Formats: sequence, structure tokens, C-alpha cells
Amino acid sequence: MSRASHVIVIGAGIVGCAVAHELARRGARVQVLDSRDVGQGATQASAGVLAPYIEAYERTPLLELCVRSLARYDEFVARAVEDSGMAVQYARTGTLEVALDEPSLARLDGTAAAYASAGILERLDARTARDVEPQLSPKVLGGLLVRPHGFVAASELTEALRRAASAHGVSFSMSTSAARILAEGEGVRVEASGIAFSAEAAVLAAGSWSGQIDVVGAAALPIRPIRGQLIHFEWAGPPLGRVVWGPRCYLVPWSDGSLLCGATVEDVGFDERATVSGVRELLDAVCELTPAARQAWFRTVRVGLRPGTPDNLPVIGPSQRLPRLIYASGHFRNGILLAPLTATVVGDLQVDGRRDPALEVTSPARFGEY
Repeated sequence: MSRASHVIVIGAGIVGCAVAHELARRGARVQVLDSRDVGQGATQASAGVLAPYIEAYERTPLLELCVRSLARYDEFVARAVEDSGMAVQYARTGTLEVALDEPSLARLDGTAAAYASAGILERLDARTARDVEPQLSPKVLGGLLVRPHGFVAASELTEALRRAASAHGVSFSMSTSAARILAEGEGVRVEASGIAFSAEAAVLAAGSWSGQIDVVGAAALPIRPIRGQLIHFEWAGPPLGRVVWGPRCYLVPWSDGSLLCGATVEDVGFDERATVSGVRELLDAVCELTPAARQAWFRTVRVGLRPGTPDNLPVIGPSQRLPRLIYASGHFRNGILLAPLTATVVGDLQVDGRRDPALEVTSPARFGEY
């Protein structure tokens, strides 16, 4: 793709804000459109876990993308903090994945064996796992400590990226719902909330809603919303030292002493309501993992729609039907983790005309003429 100096980014979640910041700091003039306020889609309901060897523990293209993106995270956060002037909670204290039954224990053994030479993880027996995290249930049979993992406050980071992007001249138009994207001369036109926005190029980063936007001449992206419910607890006992991941839930300890527990995976369409069954599922799971949760109390329940694809890989790359459009969506549960790599890939392609090898597996062309 040829260099474009004016780009419209559709979507103001963490991916859209990361892309906008990256494009602007490379010299592009950027405008961001979203029907909601910044970070109020799936981002606000994300636990911010950065754990590629749990989310994609087998040697797959997804794992390779996630590992590449995690390697960029220190610089990614540091740049957002520097450009925005605000603090972001970010910790690389590792994750402890635990097993409560023999099949889960066997999977931990397999993961430990597969990555033994990497020197990044440690297989723990039951006693050592409970020594590391005393709040764990006596039912824990063993654990896997992955040192490079961590977590970030997703909403804080997204707000920092917004401020950082604004500092580079990016404008944000909220309450602006994109409906159509079409070619206009050598550029594109985005029709949103009764207003036409023209630019040299566009990036579609609207998460679960990306497939709902009409890209004239192209099929709708095969992206479906997957509801995730999370519970934010006030935590009564001693804090956990790191992210703890069990067979049915994960726990993220915040610096204020609270705890985030997630997440359900529900294919229910565009339904963002918290449900009794979803909350109960999480309560049962967290109490099984750490009985001390019975003494916790509720702060809030969060709900987000994560954008899933048929092969669980994100859709990043140029449209074949509309050459001035780049897709950056379909990250499912890995939007926070993959934001740095996505921003870099889009920046390389849009500003420098350089194709990252990641595009070989993330291109929308794998689904047809999009």
C-alpha cells in the first residue's frame, strides 16, 4: 500500500487507540470514530491478562503472534505513559496455572515438557504451588509458573493511548456510529451517523461490530460476538502475588487489593447483559480455586463482547475489494495482548508500505474476497 497521510480509524477500543497512536507518531493525520466513548466496548470488560502460553499454549500461529506482541509490551506501555503523562498499572509478575484434576495436570506436564528448553516456566508440585500462593485450595494438584507473563490495567492503558494519540494530533469523534465504508476517488469515504468522512485510507478496528459495517463491494467479515462476564471483588484475605489461572476461571490481583475474576465464554449474539448463570458459574469456579473467595464482596460485574473468528486468529491486513482499507479486528480474548503487534503491523503497512510476516496468517483473504 502507498503511504497515506490522512487515516480514519473506526473503533476506539485498545486496538483502535493503539493503531491511532502508532499512525500519528509516524506522521499521519488520524481521526477516530466510535459510537461509544473510548474503551467502552470489550476493552472495559477485559482483565488485561498477558499470557500467551496459557491463551495459546500449543505451537500455533496464534501463539507466535502473542509471543511477539508480549515482547513489545514494555516499550508499548512505556511509550504510552511517556506520551500521555499518566500512570498505568502494569506488572510482569508471571502467571501460575494450576490443575484441579488429572487431565489438567497432564496438560501442564505437556506444556512444561514442550517449552523446557525456553527457560521461561517452572513445573510446581502441589505443595510448592500452595507455598507460592497460600490462598489456593487444598484440591490443587500442581502448577505451572510462567515468568514472562503478567497483566495490565486495560482501561488505564487505553486512556493513556487516547491521551498519547491526542498529543500527536489525533481527533476523536465519539457517538459516531460507522455504517458504510466505500471508495471515493483515490481514497475512502466513511458514512457514520448521517455524516460523511473522507480520508486517504481507513482502518476498521470495531471489534465485534466490524462485521456489521457495510464495506461496499466486500462480504461482511465472519466475526461473531462472544460474551465474557467478569466479577470484580473486594478481596478480604492476603493478596495474590500474580495472576492465577484455573481450569474454569482466572484471577487477577490489582494493586488496590481487589481481585478480578473472569471469564465466561458465551455465544449469545449482541447481548451485553450480565446473567445469574454467568455470575454463578464464576462464583463456583473461584471458590473451588481459592476458598477465601467466599469472604469476598462484590464491587461490580463487567460484560464485554469479544470478537471471535472461525479460526480464532485475528483479521489484520488490507482489503482486497477496497485497497485503501485495512482490517484490524477479530482478536477474540487477545485484544489487549495483541494490541502492540497489531499497531506495528498496521503502521508498517499503512505508512511505510512494508508487509509484516504476520500478514501471512492474519490476512482477511483467508476467508475469501474481503
